[in-house]
Amino acid sequence: MSSESENLTRVSDEVTLSQSPESLLGKVLAVQANYYWVRVEGEHLKSMLLCTRRSLLKKIGQRVMVGDQVRVEEPDWIQGSGAIAEIFPRRSELDRPPIANADQILLVFALAEPTIEPYQLSRFLIKAESTGSEVCLCLSKSDLAILEEKQHWSQRLAAWGYNPLFISVRQSIGLSEIHDRLSQKITVVAGPSGVGKSSLINQLIPAANLRTGTVSGKLAKGRHTTRHTELFELPLGGLLADTPGFNQPDLDRSPEDLASYFPEIRQRLAVARCQFNDCTHRDEPGCVVRGEWERYEHYLIFLEEAIVFQAHLNQQSDPDAVMKLKSKKGEAQYEPRLDTKKYRQESRRTRQQSLKHDIDRWMKSDEDESDSVD
Repeated sequence: MSSESENLTRVSDEVTLSQSPESLLGKVLAVQANYYWVRVEGEHLKSMLLCTRRSLLKKIGQRVMVGDQVRVEEPDWIQGSGAIAEIFPRRSELDRPPIANADQILLVFALAEPTIEPYQLSRFLIKAESTGSEVCLCLSKSDLAILEEKQHWSQRLAAWGYNPLFISVRQSIGLSEIHDRLSQKITVVAGPSGVGKSSLINQLIPAANLRTGTVSGKLAKGRHTTRHTELFELPLGGLLADTPGFNQPDLDRSPEDLASYFPEIRQRLAVARCQFNDCTHRDEPGCVVRGEWERYEHYLIFLEEAIVFQAHLNQQSDPDAVMKLKSKKGEAQYEPRLDTKKYRQESRRTRQQSLKHDIDRWMKSDEDESDSVD
């Protein structure tokens, strides 16, 4: 292109930007500290702006999340900056990782290096189900597993209620099916560290260029390679969120909701109903859930955790409770709550005020006695 043509193109771009509105719609693709990368789109433009949050949003406690649809005011195209003035209603919201408007969760586990731990996988699945988003289970590093092992996990997970995708980034196995699942959707990639999430995203979106890590030889667990949540644009449309890896997600849900996160329980309750509407599926008579299915023991463990979590919330809302929840060596226990007022040391100011009050009282008493003698 000639120099004259380049100048004409630049002038045309500047005219287009100068005529752009003072308020634009955009989507938050990344959050770093108190700054937000927003992709703004208009009739003649598509760009990224580094934005702050308006003071009004701070005052009302309105949090900005990755995936939010926002309105940006006063875009400065020279500085590449702007200010988020409004956050539009969310159709879904995840707390960990903090992402708004996600359509599905792509849960990634590895068949080898590290091998699958059934309890950990079950825990991740329950956490994913609790978000209310569609769950897509993906088993990576399938090239390192023999056919019998893949058949074993396929049948085992089918009993859990899932049809996993077997993929290999190294040999490009199953990637076309992954592309189809992610197209035109906002997808959250989750799973423990070291299972190949960053490698998968680099394969799907080469421009992402995420840092990958190896598996710890001593612990046979993955090292964390992602430090913050960010949305990446897929070449064929859609957005993909890479999230910091964690090995044991919290199950911060109520005991009453837990059963609905198990496909096996949903299937049983669709055929028959328990005798009691508030059945916890432990030892109640007439329960149709209790029985010989693999993850029933997991359900009981998660139920106890949910009960402890609920008790903790109730204890926080009742400061006068005589018992308090305390964790010792990973086990939840209840202990008597000490009367802190009884053991609290009196402050110097309080002692001085008390002493002054006593002196004034004594002086008044002496004056009264003197008056009575007269």
